[in-house]
Amino acid sequence: MAGAPVADAGARRAAAGNVRDEMPDDPPALPLRKSTSETLVRAESAVEGPRGEVLEPGRSLVLADLAPPRLGAGDALIRFAYRMGVSGSTLAAPFAKPAKPRLLGTVESPYAGDRAAGVALRAGHFLIYGVKAPIAQVEFASGTRLTPPFERTVHGFGWLRDLAASAPREQCVATAERVLGAWLAANSAPGKGPAWNVEHVGNRLRHWLVFAPLILSGEGTQLRGKALAAIAETARWLDHRAGKAEDGLGAVMGWTALVAAGLLLPDGRPRRLHAEAGLARALGELVAEDGGVLSRSPLAQMDAIAALTDLRACYAAVKRNPPPFLDTMLQLLVPPLLSLLHGDGGLGSWQGAGAVRAERIAALVEASRVRTRPLKDARQWGYQRVAAGKAVLIADCAPPPLPRHARSGCASTLGFEFSADGQRIVVNCGGAAFAGGQVPVRIEQGLRASAAHSTLTLDEANSTAVLLHGKLGKGVNEVEIDRRMLDLNGGGATRLEASHDGYASRHGLTHRRILILRENGHELRGEDVLLPAGKTGKRGKIAFAIRFHLGPGVETRLSDDGQGVGLALPDGSFWQLRVPKSAETGDGIGELAIEESLWVDGLGRAHPVEQLVIQGMTSRSGGSFSWLLKKMG
Repeated sequence: MAGAPVADAGARRAAAGNVRDEMPDDPPALPLRKSTSETLVRAESAVEGPRGEVLEPGRSLVLADLAPPRLGAGDALIRFAYRMGVSGSTLAAPFAKPAKPRLLGTVESPYAGDRAAGVALRAGHFLIYGVKAPIAQVEFASGTRLTPPFERTVHGFGWLRDLAASAPREQCVATAERVLGAWLAANSAPGKGPAWNVEHVGNRLRHWLVFAPLILSGEGTQLRGKALAAIAETARWLDHRAGKAEDGLGAVMGWTALVAAGLLLPDGRPRRLHAEAGLARALGELVAEDGGVLSRSPLAQMDAIAALTDLRACYAAVKRNPPPFLDTMLQLLVPPLLSLLHGDGGLGSWQGAGAVRAERIAALVEASRVRTRPLKDARQWGYQRVAAGKAVLIADCAPPPLPRHARSGCASTLGFEFSADGQRIVVNCGGAAFAGGQVPVRIEQGLRASAAHSTLTLDEANSTAVLLHGKLGKGVNEVEIDRRMLDLNGGGATRLEASHDGYASRHGLTHRRILILRENGHELRGEDVLLPAGKTGKRGKIAFAIRFHLGPGVETRLSDDGQGVGLALPDGSFWQLRVPKSAETGDGIGELAIEESLWVDGLGRAHPVEQLVIQGMTSRSGGSFSWLLKKMG
C-alpha cells in the first residue's frame, strides 16, 4: 500500500505476480458498437461534451499575432533607419564620437544554473549530460566537430549560468576567464560553422551580457578589452542575421540577445527599437495560440522561458519597463510546460526531452514569476493532461510538428505516460535531445521512434517517418480528439478518445486509442482499435505491438495465466496490467511479454528498465485490443 516501507524485492515480485484482477475474460473493457458506420469519435456519453475536433499540423499550430511596441514618428523613423543600415552611434549621437564599448548596467538573472555543473567547471572540466570533458582537451574552434549538447554548451556559453550558481563571483572569475580566453583565441573573428549558428550566437551574446561580471572583472587585463570588443562585434553580426535563423527558436534567441545588447551597450536605443520589433515577430512565429512552441518540444519551451526571463532582468538592470508583450508571452509559455509535469514535479519524456528534474523546473517557473495552473486540454500544444486523485495521465493527442519546426522530433502520436503518488509507472524512453552525452548518438533515431513510446505500432514501423538531424517525414497528418467526463458506477472518470492516420496510406488502417481514468486515479482502462481507412479492409494479417515502457524501479512478474503482469513500485504499492481473453478462441488478444527497455533521466543518464508488450498478428481489416491498469494495493 502507498506509503508503506519497501518490502523485500523477491516477496514484492511474488505478491505482484499472484494478484489477480476481477476483469472479465470475454467482453472487452470498452465495448464498441458493431456497426461499420460508427464514427471515429463517438457522440454518445453519460455526460454530454463537445464533439471531436480534427487537428491538422497547419491548424493545430496556429501562429499567434504579437504586435511590436507602438512608437511615435521619431522612434519609428529611427527604427527604420537602423534597419536600413545606419549605425546606432550615428542615430543616437550624430555629432559625437562613437562611445567606447562598456556595459550600462549589471544584470541579476533570477534563474540560477546547475550548481553541480558549475562545481565541475571550477574543478577543470565540463559536465554535460553525464559526460566529463577536461577544459584543456576541448577544441573551441568553430570547425571542430562536437556533439550537439557540447556545441550548445561550449558555443552558447550556457555554462556561465552554472558557474555563477556554484560559488561567489570571486571564486569563479578565473575559470570563466580561462574558458573565454581559449574560445576567443580559437574564434578571433566571425566565420562559419556551429559557433556562428544564429541560435548559438544569440545565446552566447545574452550570456556574456547577463553574466558579464564573471568575464569582465579582470581590471587592466587584455582579456577585458577583448571581451568587450567581442560583445560589440557579435551584436553587429547579429544585427543583420537574427532573422535568418534555422528555426523559430533560433530567431527568438537572436532577437532576444539583440534587445539585451540595445539595453546594455552605449548608443543602443536604435538597436533596441529595431530588435524589439523583431522579437515580437519571432515570438509570434514560434508560439501557438495556447502558448506551446510549434516544435512541441518541452526543452524548447524551457529555453524560450529562460531567455525571456533573462531579458526582463536586462530591462530591470537599466531601470526600464519591458514592452507588454514580454510579460504576456511568459504568461502564455508557462502553463503548457506545467501540463507535462508528473506528480513528482519532473518533466515527462516528450519530443526528445528527458525527465528533467523537479528542482530545475521549479527554479525556472519561480524565475518567470508566473503563477498559474497546468494547461489541461491543449489542442494546439497537443498534450492532454488528466489529474485524478494522486495520479497524472499525459497523452500526445496531436500531429507531430511540421518538419521545419521539429527539434529532435518524435513519432509519439497517441503515446501516453502515467504516474501515481509521484511514482512513474508508464513512461516513454525520452532523451533523444541529450544524445551525445552519456546517451550514444547512434541510438538517437531509435529514441525518437514510435517503439520508444508507450503506444501501438504496426509492422514495426513508425507512425511518422523519423529522419536525420531531428527532422520528421511523412506519416500522421490528422488527429481526431474528443475529451469528456463520464458518470460511471462508483464515481466519475475522464475519457480521452483520439485517432490518427499515420498508418492509413501504408497499411490501410487508422489507429484509435481510448483512455478512461477514474477520478480516484486507481484505474486506467484502455482500448486500441484498428479501423479500415477506406470503405473496405485489406486481406491478410499484419503484426502489431502495444508497448508500455515502465518507470525506473518498477519490478514485474508475469501472472500464471499469461494474461497479466504484476507491477511492484518503489514505494511498496502494487499495480497490475491485465488483458482479456478472446471471446472466440478463449486465448489472449495477443502475447503479453516482458522485455528490456531504457529510460533517460533529466541528467542525460540512461537507466535500464522494462517494458510490457502486447504483440501478435491481427487482420488487415481491423482489430480491437483492450487492457486494464489497476492499483491492487
